[in-house]
Amino acid sequence: MHVTRSTNQSQVQVDFKIENILRRLRKEARINTMTAARQQTLKELAAPNMESQRLCINIDNNVNFELKSSFIHLLPTFNGLIGEDPHTHLKEFHMICVGMKPNGVDEEQVKLKAFPFSFKGTSKAWFFSILPGSIGT
Repeated sequence: MHVTRSTNQSQVQVDFKIENILRRLRKEARINTMTAARQQTLKELAAPNMESQRLCINIDNNVNFELKSSFIHLLPTFNGLIGEDPHTHLKEFHMICVGMKPNGVDEEQVKLKAFPFSFKGTSKAWFFSILPGSIGT
């Protein structure tokens, strides 16, 4: 059934069937959103969405290789503690990356992809605080 509504400027055709379907769909969407929100804990709702957040390191997406877990376990770790030497950490990191570099992959890309795995403790917190996309080499 079509009914016209008067407005100040023109006449509008209204299809009540379509409007009722639209209202029902909007109501279902609100209910689904509220149900999903209720299933999450307050801690989960307050936590930032890490899936959409980029890291500070820009990795070339055209270079496709996988870091093996055995390689990651060989990486030196840096905790950011007072007695640790960051220069020694970088030298050890460089030696492992050069020695375990996959064929056909640029050493720089291996280092960029592996670097986040070398941090632990307070140094990892520092790493996550760096501006996203700010490191390219």
